[in-house]
Amino acid sequence: MSSQIHNELFESYFAEIYQDRWPTLKAALHQDPLQVVRKNMFSEEQISIAGMAEEFPSLDQCYIKPQGYSLVKDLSGLYQGYVMDPASIVVALALEAKFEDHVLDMCAAPGGKSLVLAEQMFKDSQRAQANGTSDGSVTGTLIANEISETRRSRLLRVIQEYIPKETRMFITVKGSDASLYGLKRPEEFDRILADVPCSGERHLIENPEEFKLWTRKRTKNLAVRQYSILSSAWHALKSGGRIVYSTCSISPEENDQVVLKLVKKRGVEVQRLSWLEQFDFLELTEVGYRVLPDKCGFGPMYFSIIKKV
Repeated sequence: MSSQIHNELFESYFAEIYQDRWPTLKAALHQDPLQVVRKNMFSEEQISIAGMAEEFPSLDQCYIKPQGYSLVKDLSGLYQGYVMDPASIVVALALEAKFEDHVLDMCAAPGGKSLVLAEQMFKDSQRAQANGTSDGSVTGTLIANEISETRRSRLLRVIQEYIPKETRMFITVKGSDASLYGLKRPEEFDRILADVPCSGERHLIENPEEFKLWTRKRTKNLAVRQYSILSSAWHALKSGGRIVYSTCSISPEENDQVVLKLVKKRGVEVQRLSWLEQFDFLELTEVGYRVLPDKCGFGPMYFSIIKKV
């Protein structure tokens, strides 16, 4: 639990947005978030905490992280499980990546969502093989992009420590500026995950020096950068392809308003997926979904599912 530093500008901004809900939401942001241990599908062993930890409802092979949990490797040297926010898993699943798709994860570090995407593509290739429509190999590609060298090193480690070498041949790690993909690689990708840099208010309030300096200008500047990345994703996407835009911000300026700007300027269709209705922690926004910690103990997370038309 973090100590609570006061910032009147921050307080008044979010109190205006969330009204009566703000005190409970603010309190929840100061609490340690619930995390899950998600089984690594590329590990052939049963995860060691199966049967000992509480399963997380609605997410396959996910267990509520026990206090003091440590990562465990299997006999082949791969980690059995990956610790992450449940909402982050749903964001990656919403891309619905297929084995033939060319997929771009624009801001991929630390790597949990890229791991979910790689698993999606590999699982789909296995299904296609069972149906006799594939030889079981992934014929598409996954680019896990991260401009920060330090964060990219973490991303590389995740891919190496969770996916067998012979299986990860369809994955490439890049260090490009996400906002330039649309210019340099137009209409190349079937699926794009744009999990963009954001205010991250949960982390912000845990950093007293940074929190004291917060002004609304921070959110506005980030929204400009976020739209630049989202617009780049639209240009890099094939017609009929899908973008999942996401943030860990609670600010509508970084969430719905960024997506609505794209809706106004470009040919897009905001989508709702029927299978997402099973998650009672998802709240509908004008053009997306949000997860707020006062309701479920994890998040915050926002995402929108966008089809290029």
